Amino acid sequence: MQEFATPGLDELDRAVVHALQIRPRASWTLIGDVLGVDPVTAARRWQRLTEAGLAWVTAYPRLSDSRIVVSAIVEVDTEPGAAEQVAQALAADAAVVNVKLMAGGRDLVAAVQVRDLNELARLNTLLFQGTPGVRTTRTHVSTGVSTEGSRWRLRSLDAAQCARIEAATTLDTPTVGAGETEWDALDARLVELLSTDGRMSLSRLATVADAGVTTVRRRLQSLLLSGVSLRCDLARPLSGWPLSAVYFASVPGRYLEETSRVLAGVRVVRSCAITAGPNNLVIDVWLRELADVHSFEAHLSRQLPRLTIGDRSVVLRTVKHMGRLLGEDGHCVGVVPLRLP
Repeated sequence: MQEFATPGLDELDRAVVHALQIRPRASWTLIGDVLGVDPVTAARRWQRLTEAGLAWVTAYPRLSDSRIVVSAIVEVDTEPGAAEQVAQALAADAAVVNVKLMAGGRDLVAAVQVRDLNELARLNTLLFQGTPGVRTTRTHVSTGVSTEGSRWRLRSLDAAQCARIEAATTLDTPTVGAGETEWDALDARLVELLSTDGRMSLSRLATVADAGVTTVRRRLQSLLLSGVSLRCDLARPLSGWPLSAVYFASVPGRYLEETSRVLAGVRVVRSCAITAGPNNLVIDVWLRELADVHSFEAHLSRQLPRLTIGDRSVVLRTVKHMGRLLGEDGHCVGVVPLRLP
């Protein structure tokens, strides 16, 4: 697929973002070497992007492991004229990681991350049904995630550059093995800090968390091994895919795993959740123009004839994205620190 120029970013900006999408905590020495620029130059470019709210690195529990986090997608219908107010209220809660204003069969779609089903039940009652302006909610519990946003990439680096960064050993490339999933107060504090700045230095993490650098290094490695992910996100209007849509789809159970694997390989699919409910797939896609809402669906029908699209909605605006509060231009204007479930 042809890669279009991105307004507001030059080639070096895009290359830095792509490098951090591969290794979110890669050293500036490595990135500068791979990109052929001074490490200070690369660091300054990243600082400019983050200060402008154009790109950021965040941390979050690994969504594919239900032992760590139970995630769900909640459709929200609001009273007339209350959608924006409800969206802002939901976005203020740390358990609600994504909030989108929608067109179509629902006013809002929110993604939540909680400890267990009991907490999800409480959240539904206290937050969604207890928020003024909420009329009804429909909750789709996720039973698996075949792909999510951390796998999405710009295409600014060539294959050799990608390979060099992928081969580097950093703190976000844990060794093979199984870590502990019992996290204490220090672990929770580190994840909270990394959810606000996933590239925060070890020395800064140690200072703010009131722990030794060696301890923080060891704990961070353990967290990344035991179920915490890092990702580099770019403001969607600058990605080349300025529009977004959500599809609610179904496929016979025996084809679910195969279908989700195919969807995970489709470039415009930003995330694909397997859910328990009337539809067993919720597919979030990035699009270039409104007509692509239908052309993408036609493409899926040809590629996956067993897949049935039950409904689809265009995203009018993303209010919150993985803890980041977004302005109307899609730029980050704040953050709600993540709390471990």
